[in-house]
Amino acid sequence: MREVVLKIKRSEPSVSSVTRFDEFKVPVEEGMVVLDAVHYVEQHMDPTLGVRWNCKAARCGSCAAEINGKPKLMCKTRVDSIGEKITIEPMHAFPVVKDLVTDVSHNFEIAKKIPAFTPKKDAPSPLIMQQTDIMRSKEFRTCIECFLCQDVCHVIREHHSDYVGPKHVVKIASLDMHPIDGIDRSNFLHSGGGLGFCDITKCCQEICPEGIRITDDAIIPEKERVVDQVFDPIGRLVHRIRGSRWQ
Repeated sequence: MREVVLKIKRSEPSVSSVTRFDEFKVPVEEGMVVLDAVHYVEQHMDPTLGVRWNCKAARCGSCAAEINGKPKLMCKTRVDSIGEKITIEPMHAFPVVKDLVTDVSHNFEIAKKIPAFTPKKDAPSPLIMQQTDIMRSKEFRTCIECFLCQDVCHVIREHHSDYVGPKHVVKIASLDMHPIDGIDRSNFLHSGGGLGFCDITKCCQEICPEGIRITDDAIIPEKERVVDQVFDPIGRLVHRIRGSRWQ
């Protein structure tokens, strides 16, 4: 039977500062994904291996890791698409808990700071939404919170700035672009969200397992809004006179 070699990064910072790579030979079955191979190791070779997973259907985002240096979902990555040797590491942008398990709780703290959806006082009832608004909102809400976009973002990974990251810009865009929402979040993105640190490399968009156009449909429009609301005095004056907000 054909075998594949898994090279898995092992560490447990709470116990020791030592890190190492362990190699395992795993028999390949038809349709096997990387998570299947990791489960084989856990069940037959080393039950101490730390790995986070839940649905095994690319819906929960729990099994996010770096496979041969690229952030991916283990449950969505076919073994046949990689080769005979597979290197698996935890996401580099987050603190490691154990082996392939990382602490992503910082993302939930950021989410608490985002101004919540607040309907306009004069919102029509019943609301009749345009198809464009429906499709735009639907795209953003397909996010499975795997945090791969956060992991691949070089601003977060290398500079550790105050940038909230692409996942949270998507969330903010989903609120800002709702026709009933009445909150202006441009000041939050400018002063507390660090949106200016993003230089639009589109790496987050390329890595998204749901195919969300993160840069094109969320980051760039939000950047334009910040410029309009924060840096353009004429634009601010026009919005103030009209009592309007950016859509």
